[in-house]
Amino acid sequence: MLTIRAQNTRNVRVCDHACTMPCFAALLALIGPRVALIGVALFSNILSRAFDSWFLPLIGFIILPWTTLAYAIMWDIGTHRVDGFEWFIVVLAFLADLASYAGGRAARD
Repeated sequence: MLTIRAQNTRNVRVCDHACTMPCFAALLALIGPRVALIGVALFSNILSRAFDSWFLPLIGFIILPWTTLAYAIMWDIGTHRVDGFEWFIVVLAFLADLASYAGGRAARD
């Protein structure tokens, strides 16, 4: 911690870097898409239209939630298949999944 003395005031403590923010960001990245998937599964039939069985969305919920959510949404908003620019969005979601796992690992080390 760095202590800075302001003019005619008490000491002000400033952290050199936000120590808890990476953990909070990783938590939101890991929990956020799962909550969205639960909401989509409960209140719509997007997952059942995008996937043939319940097994692939379940695995996606556990391992790659951003990718599963992006694929289901891209399937639903287009021509009921994923092609062209929609694959770019799915790849970005896959990279977000990988980044959330890498960020969690880096925060633990």
